[in-house]
Amino acid sequence: MRVDRTGRVFRFGPFEADETTGELRKHGVRIKLHSQPFQVLLMLVEKPSELVTREELRLRLWNADTFVDFDHGLNTAVNKLRQALGDSASRPRHIETVPGKGYRFISAVTVPADLPASRQTTGLQENVPLVPETGLLTTPHELPRAPRQVVWTLLILIQAMYLAFYFSALANLPEIYDVFSELRLFSPELLAAILIITAAAMIPVRLFLAAAVAFDYRQLSAKFSRLFVALLILDLLWALSPFLLVHHVGIGLAVGMTAALVYLPFAQRSLILMYSQA
Repeated sequence: MRVDRTGRVFRFGPFEADETTGELRKHGVRIKLHSQPFQVLLMLVEKPSELVTREELRLRLWNADTFVDFDHGLNTAVNKLRQALGDSASRPRHIETVPGKGYRFISAVTVPADLPASRQTTGLQENVPLVPETGLLTTPHELPRAPRQVVWTLLILIQAMYLAFYFSALANLPEIYDVFSELRLFSPELLAAILIITAAAMIPVRLFLAAAVAFDYRQLSAKFSRLFVALLILDLLWALSPFLLVHHVGIGLAVGMTAALVYLPFAQRSLILMYSQA
């Protein structure tokens, strides 16, 4: 059965591709783009993160009985598309070249769920970055624009802060063990083991995130989406860490610090979405 594919609006970063009008817009401003480059864009955003072969593109753009210099025509269309998106083949932010095979769209793509039913896709599963849109978490198009350097700095500082937590806890295990012993709710050995295991597991994760931001890793948003749920659970667990310092900071400050740390995983998620759009 043929699927009706008309009426979709694809959003990625500051861009929006409207299948009905054949228009590409950035921050709501239309960008001039001819039909063939736009058709290439549609094929790529229909299957984000998946390889679209040159043969698939040929069949979509040219009929089997049409005789053209296919390679030259496709290369020209892709180059014009990259120019419209401000992208480059050497440092791709949206379109990655798979040498000898085709292209892959590496930005996170959404098809907004709040469009009228006639403009929803029935043949494409929405690819929403990080977690599905539930109305509780921020979606990419809701986020403000921010200087890339500011977002970069905040993300690096967050990773450094978490690393400081992990190393400080591991360096003060005897004192922390005494705190666990005073709780008398769980075995101090069990709590100490959980602390050591989670800290040891999260140190390489934090180093990866810091390196990905520092080296401008283009697929950071997609990678983070696979880690988000696990990171959220562990970060919420570590949000209780100020209570390990309750003898030094007092119960009131420990509560305030914990409240801030509970919010931090969601702030980090928003920052990574902003980083992918900057």
